Amino acid sequence: MNPTPVPETATPDEGGVVAVTRALRLLEAFGTSHAQLTLAELSRATGLHKTTVLRIARTLAMDQYLVQKEDGSWRLGRAAGWLGACYQATFNVHEVVEPVLRDLALKTGESASFYVREGDSRTCLVRVEGPQAIRHHVRVGAALPLDLGAPGRVILAFSGEPGEPYEAIRRRGYHLSQGEREPEVSSVSAPIFGVQWRLLGSVCISGPTSRLHLARLEELATTVMDAANQLSYALAGGQQPVRVARPTTWHP
Repeated sequence: MNPTPVPETATPDEGGVVAVTRALRLLEAFGTSHAQLTLAELSRATGLHKTTVLRIARTLAMDQYLVQKEDGSWRLGRAAGWLGACYQATFNVHEVVEPVLRDLALKTGESASFYVREGDSRTCLVRVEGPQAIRHHVRVGAALPLDLGAPGRVILAFSGEPGEPYEAIRRRGYHLSQGEREPEVSSVSAPIFGVQWRLLGSVCISGPTSRLHLARLEELATTVMDAANQLSYALAGGQQPVRVARPTTWHP
């Protein structure tokens, strides 16, 4: 990941402390592909001078947030691992996903859902009903086909399914469907990613085709993609936001 550099001359925002921000940026420089970093690499990643980096790293090492190896490079320490374990143990996906879906439903006027893959089907994990009296209904926990409907097609596409329409979905970054799984129901969906571009699922809005005609679906696609990117950022643990349609190789 690429943490935002903190200028040496930075002043704290109201209520902020520059030294703490710098220490956090130092910790954020590490990742699964950057398990250990030299002083020079940490300096480049954070935008801080080597002397500043060394001073902060030694301070973090005192409480085992960082460990210096024999070759002089640094890695995360036991205390950082403990914080990660605590986060995983207390993380509630509904608390993260539901507010984004609620905002999406308000912006689009349609029901919003978060789907995940379970074997050869997709499951609606979280759903917020739209404000319209006439709307599309899906039960939370319901298992639905992957190859029918925009959310399932998106999951297949970004799991690496070959051929069309999946190549087109990957190029576009989202998918529209009209009457594909249920007559008179339309939807638009985009993928959600976690750390290292691991596919987590898809977000979608759905409603009657009488309201969600093709032009309207195209119009709302950007809003859905924005929500997907917001969820990707949150579910990746607050790392740099990931944007759809970037990698050339997709992993299930």
